[in-house]
Amino acid sequence: MLSAFARAFRTPDLRSKLLFTLAIMAVFRLGSFVPTPGVDYGNVQQCIASPDQSGTDVLGLVNLFSGGALLQLSVFALGIMPYITASIIVQLLRVVIPRFEALHQEGQSGTAALTQYTRYLTIFLAILQATTIITVARSGNLFPGCTVEIIPNDTITTILLMIVTMTAGTGLIMWMGELITERGVGNGMSLLIFTSIAAGFPSAMWQIAGADNGIAKFAVFLVIALVVVGLIVFVEQSQRRVPVQYAKRMVGRRMYGGSSTYIPIKINMAGVIPVIFASSLLALPGLAAQFEADQTTGWVQWVATNLMDPGANLYIVVYMLLIIFFAYFYTSITFNPDEVADNMKRYGGFIPGIRAGRPTAEYLQYVISRITTVGAIYLALVAMIPTIAFKLMGVSTSIPFGGVSLLIVVGVGLETVKQIDSQLQQRHYEGFLR
Repeated sequence: MLSAFARAFRTPDLRSKLLFTLAIMAVFRLGSFVPTPGVDYGNVQQCIASPDQSGTDVLGLVNLFSGGALLQLSVFALGIMPYITASIIVQLLRVVIPRFEALHQEGQSGTAALTQYTRYLTIFLAILQATTIITVARSGNLFPGCTVEIIPNDTITTILLMIVTMTAGTGLIMWMGELITERGVGNGMSLLIFTSIAAGFPSAMWQIAGADNGIAKFAVFLVIALVVVGLIVFVEQSQRRVPVQYAKRMVGRRMYGGSSTYIPIKINMAGVIPVIFASSLLALPGLAAQFEADQTTGWVQWVATNLMDPGANLYIVVYMLLIIFFAYFYTSITFNPDEVADNMKRYGGFIPGIRAGRPTAEYLQYVISRITTVGAIYLALVAMIPTIAFKLMGVSTSIPFGGVSLLIVVGVGLETVKQIDSQLQQRHYEGFLR
């Protein structure tokens, strides 16, 4: 591995891509510590150090994807979440709006138009989320256990300046992610999420080691993390290969076809999207409860007990059911058996033993439905095993090591290493993977 890294940095063009990617990631982390104008940075740090952080669990997912910038109310407080949400919404709208589906089928030009729509929607969502976060911070519900003022001057001019700054930060993050994709290595947006999540690991590990029975808990943590990472790598690399045979065709004086290939169907085709969907949906009741003036109201207490505590039985059941539902839902959107069967029939392809056309689509739907069952159960287990384990251990820093963070870190790491490996192999080097 070390020799492969050395060969990668000895290659001029690959070295420039790697250094450019690392520089953008460094700028992204630097922006996470630059406070938004109008925020009292000292009071924010005092509130973060406060032992009562019960109110931060609702915004935990956004804070995780922003690398802790949300709770610091920095210029990158929103992180990459508005872009992720916008991308998911645009993909879902392909089912509802025929124009979006037509653009998707147009190729590169249609993809560019959908990307532009995603950018506009990202800015709109950033304005909406910035307004919500600033409202929560002004009401004191961002840090319920802290009595100092985070925003001393809450005039309309200051609030508008904060909204504009956070929205501009989201636009800058989106631009940096696209720069990495174009001029760097790997997917830019995924690498920025990877950077945000990985940045929280050292501090959380230090807190685990410094707690009561820290050494024993840290050893248990390492065992759990290694088992979960091994499971993620095994499943993410697994796939069902459906064989496809192409018949020979005579075009002019040339013979085409006659080759054999396969359709790779991953066990987890939906990726981490179902977990993000489920977490976001479960956060809505808690977010609504934060706006209630009387926090002792019955429904607020019920939400806090059952839907805001990751260790609650109802939370675990609802979370797992939502993950399974969204795994089926998102897979049905991203993989269309009828479209795949039509493309195969158009180019003379068929699955051995299956007639072309409708029987092929039904067979692919049969395979997808059964593979998705395994993938959905796998996602639910990976999402809940670390949370339940750390809850039983009495560790309060389980969010950075939750299933969603491990899924993203391992998945992005695998894809990035594969891209670097493919570029090394193009230059006749051994590469990272054997």
